This record gives sequence, structure tokens and C-alpha cells, in this order.
Amino acid sequence: MGPAACQAGAGVGSASCGGRRDGASLRAVPGTACGGSSADQVLEEKEKLKALRSFKFSCQQTMTPGTPSSSVHTLRPTDIKTVTAIGSLQMTPGSSMHHEDLYQSTEKSFLEVSVETLAALISSFNPSVWQQSSPPGTKGETSEGQARDLVDQAKEMLKVMKENQTMDFQNDWKLITIFFSAENPCSSCAVTQPKNCILDNLEKLKEVLDFLYREVPKAFVNLVDSTELTSSSHICQDHHNASSPNRNQCNCVGEHSAVDDTILRWSYQDAWEKLLESERYDQRDDFTVILQPSLQEINLLLRLERDGFNTISKTQVEILEEDYTFMAVGLWNNMLEPVGQKKPYDLTKMLQVQCPSQENPYFFTYKNSNYSSVPVTSNTKETSQERSYGTSIPCSGHAPSATVPTSVHKLRPADIQVIAALGDSLTAGNGAGSKRYDVLDVLTQYRGISWSVGGDENINTVTTLANILREFNPSLRGYSTGTGRETTSNAAFNQAVAGDRAEDVPAQVRRLVDRMKNDTRINFQTDWKVITLFIGGNDLCQFCNDPVRYSPENYTYNIQTALDMLHREVPRAFVNLVTMLSMASLQDLYTDKSISCPRLIMRSLCPCVLNYDASSNEFQTMVSFNKKYQERTRQLVESGRYDTKEDFTVVLQPFMMNVNVPKTQEGLPDSSYFAPDCFHFSQKTHSQAARALWNNMLEPVGQKTDNQKLENEIVLKCPSEAEPFLRTYKNSNYAYPYQTLSYGSQLLCEDRTPSSSSAASVHSLKPADVKIIAALGDSLTAGTGIASDNLMDLSTEYRGLSWSIGGDASLENVTTLPNIFREFNAKIVGYSAGTGHANESGAFLNQAVPGAEAEQLPDQARTLLRLMKTDPRIDFNADWKIITVHIGGNDLCNYCKDPDHYSAVNFTRRIQETLDILHEQVPKALVNLVEVMDLLPLRQLFVDTQVQCPTYLADYLCSCVLQGEENSQNVTMVREATRAYQLGIQKLVESGRYDTHENFTVVVQFFLQNLGIPLHQDGHPDVSYFAPDCFHPSQKGHSQLARALWNAMFQPVDQKADSFDFTANVTLSCPTQQNIPFLGTYRNSNYTYSAVDPTNRPIENWGSDLQCSEQTFSRSVPTSVHELRPVDIKVIGALGDSLTTAVGAQATDPQGNWRGLSWSVGGDGALETRTTLPNILKKFNPNLFGFSTGNTKETAGFNAAEGGAKALNMSSQARELVELMRSSSKINFKEDWKLITVFVGGNDLCQYCLDKETYSVQKYIKHLQDTLDIFYEELPRVFINMVEILEISGLRQIAASSSGCSISEVNVCPCFLTPKENSSELQEMRRVNRDFQVEALQMVNSGRYEQREDFAVVMQPFFRNTFVPLDSNGKPDLSFFSVDCFHFSERGYAEMAIALWNNMLEPVGEKQSYNNFTHDRSKLKCPTLENPFLFTVRNSGFRNSAPNSEKTKTSVPYWAVIVAAIAGMLAGSLFIWVVSVRRAKKCRHETDTAMDLKSTSL
Repeated sequence: MGPAACQAGAGVGSASCGGRRDGASLRAVPGTACGGSSADQVLEEKEKLKALRSFKFSCQQTMTPGTPSSSVHTLRPTDIKTVTAIGSLQMTPGSSMHHEDLYQSTEKSFLEVSVETLAALISSFNPSVWQQSSPPGTKGETSEGQARDLVDQAKEMLKVMKENQTMDFQNDWKLITIFFSAENPCSSCAVTQPKNCILDNLEKLKEVLDFLYREVPKAFVNLVDSTELTSSSHICQDHHNASSPNRNQCNCVGEHSAVDDTILRWSYQDAWEKLLESERYDQRDDFTVILQPSLQEINLLLRLERDGFNTISKTQVEILEEDYTFMAVGLWNNMLEPVGQKKPYDLTKMLQVQCPSQENPYFFTYKNSNYSSVPVTSNTKETSQERSYGTSIPCSGHAPSATVPTSVHKLRPADIQVIAALGDSLTAGNGAGSKRYDVLDVLTQYRGISWSVGGDENINTVTTLANILREFNPSLRGYSTGTGRETTSNAAFNQAVAGDRAEDVPAQVRRLVDRMKNDTRINFQTDWKVITLFIGGNDLCQFCNDPVRYSPENYTYNIQTALDMLHREVPRAFVNLVTMLSMASLQDLYTDKSISCPRLIMRSLCPCVLNYDASSNEFQTMVSFNKKYQERTRQLVESGRYDTKEDFTVVLQPFMMNVNVPKTQEGLPDSSYFAPDCFHFSQKTHSQAARALWNNMLEPVGQKTDNQKLENEIVLKCPSEAEPFLRTYKNSNYAYPYQTLSYGSQLLCEDRTPSSSSAASVHSLKPADVKIIAALGDSLTAGTGIASDNLMDLSTEYRGLSWSIGGDASLENVTTLPNIFREFNAKIVGYSAGTGHANESGAFLNQAVPGAEAEQLPDQARTLLRLMKTDPRIDFNADWKIITVHIGGNDLCNYCKDPDHYSAVNFTRRIQETLDILHEQVPKALVNLVEVMDLLPLRQLFVDTQVQCPTYLADYLCSCVLQGEENSQNVTMVREATRAYQLGIQKLVESGRYDTHENFTVVVQFFLQNLGIPLHQDGHPDVSYFAPDCFHPSQKGHSQLARALWNAMFQPVDQKADSFDFTANVTLSCPTQQNIPFLGTYRNSNYTYSAVDPTNRPIENWGSDLQCSEQTFSRSVPTSVHELRPVDIKVIGALGDSLTTAVGAQATDPQGNWRGLSWSVGGDGALETRTTLPNILKKFNPNLFGFSTGNTKETAGFNAAEGGAKALNMSSQARELVELMRSSSKINFKEDWKLITVFVGGNDLCQYCLDKETYSVQKYIKHLQDTLDIFYEELPRVFINMVEILEISGLRQIAASSSGCSISEVNVCPCFLTPKENSSELQEMRRVNRDFQVEALQMVNSGRYEQREDFAVVMQPFFRNTFVPLDSNGKPDLSFFSVDCFHFSERGYAEMAIALWNNMLEPVGEKQSYNNFTHDRSKLKCPTLENPFLFTVRNSGFRNSAPNSEKTKTSVPYWAVIVAAIAGMLAGSLFIWVVSVRRAKKCRHETDTAMDLKSTSL
């Protein structure tokens, strides 16, 4: 293929050999046509194919066009001359797909995109390939009734081919793709007559294939099942819809489940595959049809709802077309995979375009794949038991009890009158009686042979639990017979539903109970019942798609709900809870290729088990969930929760707990134990399960079989005279290991007397003097999750068990502060009891609210005050009160999201407001102010993989604390804030503000200052001290908190404990007449207050100290910008507006341009007195050139900034700066390394509302790009700081609270200052502000400026989240601002310089994205021996080390840089948005789980 071929105009598109490359990732390597650029030219010059640039393409041209192949079985890509497709990709009637309008608005249909893509890929082998546009009737906007018949489309296609003058119809090879749909599974045909429906569909397919086979020579035909793309079936199929009452959105006739959908779809494909395997279309050597993988295995709409970053710059239509391209590339790849080894499509992975190999240079057909679908048969010999599925009963005594027992623990098999079952398709009997290979029959529910409840025939021919029990009591009722769904009469009390999950079982219980009550053949009150519950397979199969919904905690909670209903409503019942089986071994059956199984069905039904390798993290997570399902249900049952009545029990039957897939004599998985889908049980397994369940029921608890081998013969056990009963926990003498423990304490105090007369002073208050107890706070005090045993119960507030205010039971079994005080005064009031919210009567004076922050604390104090004044049990003026206040956890959990709002100053101010209310209005009170808990140690619970904690809830519970690396920015911020909170309240209380009269004081209790996580002997955390969320304390933890608080109240102020050990063996302290008779206060501890707000020495200047030890030159001048050290920088410059000209830096001339003080380019003075970027760099290179001095234009140096400049002025400033540098005799223009800082956009934002077109986001980015392009093209050796535009909305806070500002709203920034708060105009400005930031970040990190080794642009984001600095009164600190309150003062500019320098020394993705406005001369960072360079995208680990090397793979794609860099900005909001959109668009009822959990954080 020579250069001439590149000029051909008859192909996908003509291309010359010298076109642009633009960094496209789809390229041909040297050696291909046109010097390796044919793929580049074809793909890059065609804008319509831009999505192909996302793919890696490295095919070498190993084939030269000679004589085209004469056989379709040796057909190479280079032989293809024509690419076309037919099909009806229309929406089916009645579709409720949310994106129907999106399909219709897409400019190209999937057929068009697939043809374009395949033609483009083939063009790299044969540039003259011709693509034929799709015939009419293939666009998505036509309805089913209007869609052109496929045969008509084929005729139209044939006509166009024959009329094409550039094509040799008889001799040119044609690639034809047929997109063919199965019958809509919601149609009456598919539901009522599936086999006939499949045959009709097959005839339609034959008709079009027969036509093509008869009329079209030299054709390779792809057949693709496009049903998933054309119907709303994936709404019906949505496994997430299981709990929704309206989940069958397609309005199917009759019942319809995910199992039905999957099997129906597979059956269609199986029929098509058998047609093609029959060699009907392989009789000619120039024609073949290949069934390619179905589009069923992708969810097209998923990408629209994932990766919120894409939505910033791409429309949904663009994303949809991109997805079309993904699927077309997947189709191409499968054409190059042998039949039997083709792979499902995956939109979530970056695809490598498959290349023909020298060994297999052709497209694969059935013949050249040597494919055979003949199933392997086993030589296993069945026992007589397996052939008949019957069983003999060896038991002699079948008699019932002499009188009907009243206790379930004395229940004999013959006493049972009623049998029932709950569960999923394994209990419904799907496929249990199906013949081998009849996959479609798996839709049939053979309830009559179901292992736990079926009653077909008798025990001699059908072994089920019901038939075994009928041998003891022939009058047994409730068993199911025949086939049918749960709604049929013959289903009886088998209310299992195919496809159901644990969350659906309560609804099954409701139906079962109603059926039982309405059945006149049974006596609901007196008949003994056996109910078997087996559920969980579908939960585990889908857990990876929604780990919260299918968490072990939710699984257990749903089972608990169902069992609670049975326990509450069903008398005389023995409930078998069959342990969830081990799912891991299903992989053995799936992966063994010698076994004929419909693997598409298997992985569709159970993707989370079968889509991952056994060694993968995902698979190991599944195994962990599986074990937790088993363990949590065991804990539930063994808690004794269901053994509170004599006529009811639940017994765990564990025979499936460690079950493995049965093996043949050859050691292969034995598929005879499975239905034809290789997923459900065959009758052989149902029989074995019935035997194993029966034996479990007769085995004592603690000795039950938990690893039944299904391939072994199972002999039925018999009740004995000594042990005639079904075994329960009680009649097995089993000790419950999970029963609630006592968390009481002993109080050994001898002196429990009150003061001889009513205590006159709070400083002489004895415990017995206290009459009232109260508390304020958050969920820790509200009692969230104290007694919970699953995540769903975390919304319960166990106020009666709360450490500081609970009063349930007594100290003997519940340790709380009130229960300790009640040992001194039994008449104390105010404590909370039971469960409930703050506004319920049981809460009483516990006014803590889950989720409360310090901001809400004053309102709690006011409510408490009202309650105490109005309650008749309280003598408000005479009774002594203890009030415990603990708050701050939620403030810390949200601190990183808004450090301004949650600042230590604001936190302390809100505590002060609360204490002031109490101090001014509550007489006779001692207030315990328990210090803010250090939450960071809780991270250990979420990083230790050996601990069973819900790590997936970290973001909901406390994202700022529990997420991120140990030394991440967020964690560092929280660590500093915690200490600042603690110091703030300490200074507040130690000011003496609340010791102004004798009947009131506040005492800080320090014991939570340093929290220790309890550990087991193996060093892993002991989660027994925590609720199921591993965040709130359990009752065990609350007991320890109560003991610590009580003891702290007796410790002198200067001797108080400042740490807390959950595991400490704490003895309760006692008051003594000699030493400590009173509750400790500052005064009776003889504590000397520290000085209040000492006057600091005035700050004389805003200089900084640089402590860097390594300030020497590089060994040689670097040639790469990625090895640039601060010492290598010779020249400095800047572009920008009045913030870079340093307006306002001098108070004496607030409107002057003091360029010498400019943060990024000013060089007046020295670093010790003035902090600027040049003054920092001069410490490394005293000969730095280009900085500004003074306040005149002549001394501006390379500071090209101008007051009032906007983005549109940047390109002219850039040209000016380039010319200044080029013409300067002081620098070596080519050899000197240059540092340029660009900061602009404030004026654009401030004027945006006045001219949205001129100041649009798109124009802003275009101007910045033009500026950088100038530098990229003209400046050698340069490092550019692009400083992210600041959040300007903070300006409103300054203007609103500062009357002294000489600010003009209209002239300075009208678009931010004139709109009203919460107005749509203000919301728009904030959005545009954020768009400026995000789009600039994407542009910088797009890879556009990374082809030169001596050039780098780095986004410095310290202004991304701008927080207005506040003074000690919580008002804006104007010392950082000029008198106009818009520009910065010298102090403010110094902070900008520090932040910029520190950003330069922080890796991309880890840069600080906020500015810490605090004066500290030592804040400057230093280069280190490990990281001596200024950080770029590449040396931060986001690019490989040699971008121009053709053999080196890119380590991280460019989009990862953007994701890493803006994660801090968008992660929280985007995560919540993506989750909500995905759930809404998948037709799910939104569950409240996540929000409930969110409300239970501290």
C-alpha cells in the first residue's frame, strides 16, 4: 500500500500523509501505509469518528493487498471492500425507558455508527473500503408497526450495492451486520407461549438470511442480538427493581421476573445459534453467518449516569454516540475472536482495538474456529436413589404426642399439621423437573417437587420434606403440588417467589399469613406448623452492584423483619432458617469448559459471583459477604430473640453452609445436580436437600451437619425414644453466645448522704444533692445505635441507655450517669428512658438530636430551659441540676467541606452562646462540658481489612475523618481543627466567664481528648464496643463512657484524665468526707485560671522564614521541566489583573499599583520582611531576574499585568511578555529557565451578568488557551503556574458585615454583590464561578501542552475553595484586605505567595485547594531529597516518563489527572448526584437507608 493509496477518494475519507496528529491515541505504528499514518489520517480528519480516539490502536500492517481471498473462512480485513448493516433498532411500544427522547435526538443511529466504525477500522488495512449508509427504516424514531421489514431492508441494500458504479458486486467482499431483536419479553406471545414465540421469531430470521444467502455473493454476515438496545426489557430485567411494587414497568401480561427475562433471551439466542451451527449457511465457500455476542450484556444507559466529570464537557447525546462506538469496537474485536471465545461488551473499560495476528490473520467463522457445541456427557453412574428420587423411611415410631404439645421444644414430627415455605426460585422449584438441555423449561416452577415444601406423589418417588412428614402425618396440609407461580391455588403455602431477595421476604410472610388465616382446612391457632425460609442467593449475586443495599447488615435486618412478623403473628410454629449456601464453588461449574452450560444465563443471573476471577478482590469481597450473611444470621437467631414464647422458635439449619458443587467420578463438576441453566437445582439436588434438611432438624443444635456432600448417599435419620422431638436450642441445652450481656456496675461508696442542709454553693455540691439531670448534644447522647444489631436499626435512638442521661433499668445492669446518681438519690428526675426522639415524652430532659452541630446547640438549650420551667416534677429555682453538654463530632465530620463555617472561632462562639443561655437563666446548675472527641482514631476501624466494618459507608458517616490517606489534606485539616476546638472551649471556660456566682459553674471534662481504639489480643480492633456502623458506641462502649464521666467529675481540675480507654477496668469513684466530698469545680480544685486573651506583640511585617537546608544548584542545568528545581529558575514573570499589579498593598496609597509587593512577581525588600514568590526564589538563586520593584511601569520588570484586565487581554499580555524577554540583554532567552504565573478571571466573573456572551465560560477558556498557545509556540524552557480563579462569593460576606468598606457594588463586582441571597441570579453566578474553575482545570490537564520536554503548565488550586478569614468575633478580618474590601492588603498578598509556593511543591492531585489565612512565619514548605523538583503532571505520577516514546505505555490516561485534581472539589456532590440519578433512572423506589444512616452520624 503506497502513498498513492493515501490519496484515494473512494474510501471512508480521503487523507493526505501530512495531516494533523493532535495527540490522538488511535495510531498506526511505523511500517503501515503512508509511513504509519493511514489510521491517523482516516480517523483524525473525520470529526464524526472522534470517539475512536479513545481507543488504543497498534495494529501493524502485516498483510499486503494481493489477490483477495476466495474463501470466507480465510477472509482478511484487507479483503473487505464494502461495509453495511441492516436492522430495526426502534423503541418498542409501551416502553417506559427514560431516555427515549435521547435516542431520538441522537444524530446517528447505532447502525450508522457501527458501519462508520467498522469501515474506519478496516480502512487502516484497506483505505478504499466503501461504507454503505443504512437503508430507510433503521432509525430509532420509528415505531414497531412502522419499521421496515428486514427483508425489505435487505432488498434495498442489495439494490444500492448493484447500482454502485465503484463496486464490483460479484467479486467484492462485503461485511454485513444484521441487528436482530428477540420478541419483546413483555408481549403476550413471550409470556404465554414462549416456545411458539421463539419458533415464529426464528422463521423471520431464516427469511432474511435465506434471502441474503441466495442473492449476495462474497459476504461475511454478523448476526447481533440488539434486543437490549430496542426494548425496555432492561427495565424489566433490572435486578435493582426487585423491591419495587411497580418493578414490572413493561406491563407484562402475567407475572414476570428477572429469571424469566434472562432465560427467554438466552433461548432466542440458543435457537439462532443452533440454526447457524446447522451449516445451513455454510454450504457455499463465499458466504457465512456468525452469531456475535449479544448486546444484552451491556447496560447502555449506565455510562450516562457514571463519571460525573464527563458531563462537564459532553452532552448526553455525545456520550451515547461514544457508547455506540464502544460497542462497535467490541463487535470488531469479537470478529477476530474464535467462536466459543468471544467476549461480552464492556463500556466501563478502555478497549484495546484487536488486531489480526500472523497466525490468525482472518475473521473467525464456525469452520475456521473448529467450533463444536456438542455437550460433554458424564460417565457417572447414578445410584437407584438418584434415578427414582424416592426414599425409604427406616423409622418405626410414627405416632404423634399423646396430647397436642403446648411447647415447641416437645414437638414430634407427627404433631405437625401444616407445612409452608418462603424463599426464591430454589424453593419455587424453577427447572427442578426440566429435561436436560431444555433451558427454556427452567421458566417452569416445579413446586410439587420443591425440597422443603413440595408434595407431588409420595416419598417412594419424590423426596421432599413434606413427603417425609406425610409419612408421620398423612393429613399434613400446605404443601405445593404440580407447577405454577405462588399465586396459583396448588402453590398452597409455598409462597417463594423466583428472583426475590431478603428484602422481599416480609411481603411473602404477609401473603403466607393471610393464606393460612383464610384456609378453612387448618386451625390457625392450634395446628403446629413447620415453615422453612431459605433466601440470599439473589442478594449475593447482585451485591457488587449495590453493596449498601445488599450488605450483610441489610440482609440480616430484612430476615429479622420477616422472622419478627412470624414470631408476632403465627402461633405454634417451628421455623427452619436454612443458612445461606456457599456460592464460591459455583465458579467451578462456570469455569470448567468441558461442561456444557449456558454461561450467558449464569453470569446474567449471578454477575457478582461469576464475572470475576477467583483471585480478584471483587471475588474475595463476595466470599467475605457470603460468610457475613451466614454469621450475621447465626448471631440473630442465637441472640435468643425468637425463644421468648413456648410455642414458637427459629432454628438455624446449616447443612448448606459449606456445600460444594458435586463432582463426578472423573473429578469434574457434576451438572446433573443442576437444572439446564446450570444455576438452579435439578430434582436430584432437591431430593438431597430434603434429606439433608430433615436430618438437620433431628440433629441437636451445636452438632448439626454444616458441610453436606450432595454427591454422597444421604440416609434419613429417625427420631428416637430418647430424643423424639425436633431439636431446638432449648431441648438441645444450647447456651446462646449472643444473648444480651449485662453492662451494669458496682458502686462501693459508703457515704451516700446529701449535704446536711441544701448545698448553698455549686462548689460544695455532693452527688446526693442533685435532683435534676439533663443533657444536650448529638447522636452520641441521643443514643443512636446503642443496642442495634444491624445497620437498619441505626435510626433507633436508645435514649434510655445513653451514657450521660439514660435511665433504663438500674445500675446493676445498665451503667449510665443517671443510674449512678440514683444510687445517691433515688428521686432524681430528668433522665431519658426507652427509645424515641427528643420531642417524645420518654426523652424528657435529653434534648440531644442526631446529626446536631454546634450551631443547633443554643436551640437545644432553649428547649431544655422551657421543659425544666414547665414540668411540675421540677422545682426550677430550688433543685440542683447536672447538665452534660457534648457536641462537635458532626462539625469535624463536615469540616473539610466548609472550614470557614466550621472554624474553631465559630465553634467556640456557638458553645459560648449555649453556655451564656444556661448561665443567665438556669439557677443551681453544674454543667459538664465534655471536650470534643478526637475522631481520627476511628479511622483504624475502617482501614483494617480484618475488621468487619461497613467501609462503604465511610462517606455517609464522616467523610472528612474516615476517607483519604493518613496524611491527606482533609485528615490534616481535621486534626488541626480538633485541637483548635479543644483549645477554644478550654480558653472559654478558663476565662472565668461562668464562675460569677455561687450557684452555677461549667467544668470541662477532658477524657475524650485522646481516644484509644480497643484492640483484641491479635492487635485488630474490638468492634464489640461499637454499633454495627463501627462509628457510634454500643452499650458496652456507653457503659465505659459513663464510668469515665462519673470519675472525671470527682477529679480535681488540674488532675483530670485526658484520655479514654474503652477496655480499662474502671472502678467507680466515691466521694469521701476527708478527701473529695464534692463534685470537682475549678474553685474547689484551687485551680488558677490562665490569662485571658494575652496581648501578643504587634506584628511588625509580613515576612517569612525559610528553613530549607538544600538550596544548592542542580549538578547541571536540566533539559526537562520535570526535573526543574527552584534553584534552576533564572527568570520570573506574570500576567494578570490588578491583583497581580498589587493594588491596595500599601495602605497609604490604596489605589496605587505596588508591583514591587506583588505576590507572584514582586521583589521589593527581602523575604524576612516581605513574602513574595520572587523573594522566596531569591533564597535559592540571588541572581533571579524579571521581578517588579516599586510602583512604576518602568520598574515593572516582567510583570505584564494590567489593572482591570480580563481573560480576553491575556494573549496581548503574553505577546508583550514574550517580546520583553526576547529583547532583554539580561537573560539568555533560549537557555534560561523561566517561571510565569497567570492569574485572571475576577473581572470576567464580576461582569458576567452584564454580557454573558463576552464573559462566557467558553470564551474564558478560549482566551486562556490562546495565551498558553503563544507561550507553548514561542517560549523555550518555561514552567507556568496557572492559578485557579478564586471563589468570589466570599466578597458578599465582607461587604455585608463591613460598614467601613469603600466598595461600590455596581462598579467593582455587581454580578456577585447585587443579587439577593438565595436568588436564582446568585446561584447562577456561583455555578459559573465553579465552571470557570472546572473547565480551566480540564483544559490545562488535557495533555495539550505535554509534547515538549521543556514546557509545563500546572494548575495551582489554592484559591479553589476560598474562605474569608475571620477575626476572634467571627467577623471578616479586614487586615487581609485593602480599604476597598476587594483587593488584598500586603498581609493578604503574603498569604497568596505562601500558598502559591507551597502548591508548587505539592504533587498534582494532592495540592491544597484552600488558603489558610493564619499568620505563621514558618508556613513555607521546602523541596526534599526525595522530591527536589517543582511538581508537574508527569513527575506527580500521571504520565509516563517519555511521552514521545512509541513503545512505552501511558501509565495513567489524561482524564485520571483531571479526576485526581478535581476530586476534592466535586467528589462529595457528584457521588450523591450520580447515586440519585442512577437510582431514579433504573426505576427503583428510592430507599431511605443511606439517608437514615447519614442522619445518624454524630
